[in-house]
Amino acid sequence: MTLRWLIASIHLIALAIGVAAIFARARALRRARDPADLPAVFQADNLWGVAAVLWVATGLWRAFGGIEKGTAYYLGNPLFHAKLGLFVVVALLEIRPMVSLVRWRRAATGGTPVDLGLAKLFARISDVQLGLVLGMVFLATAIARGLGA
Repeated sequence: MTLRWLIASIHLIALAIGVAAIFARARALRRARDPADLPAVFQADNLWGVAAVLWVATGLWRAFGGIEKGTAYYLGNPLFHAKLGLFVVVALLEIRPMVSLVRWRRAATGGTPVDLGLAKLFARISDVQLGLVLGMVFLATAIARGLGA
């Protein structure tokens, strides 16, 4: 019971970190005019990454580790499949910003010029990801209350 509570708590804390981080990343990307603005982008992006790792680890543990309702419950629930679908979309949307931000980090630390031309696009992608994450919250609370089963 204590492990179940602890993992669920970490999962929810990751949600708070992730929502704040993706919002902050979008905001920082919108404000990014030159490389001096990048530390705020990188800090928010780091938190977004931490949240993602926590979500995936605790989510897999909760769904398939035998501490919650059980694998059959989740795999048999169409709302769970919808939630996973939203997660996949969030992850796919993250590929281009993630690759570019890694390049920006390398360029910024190496003193090479950084082309911030995609910053506004990445801010919009972050906004979409935020909306999808919030949709996942609605699906998660529905699943937790037995809807779709």
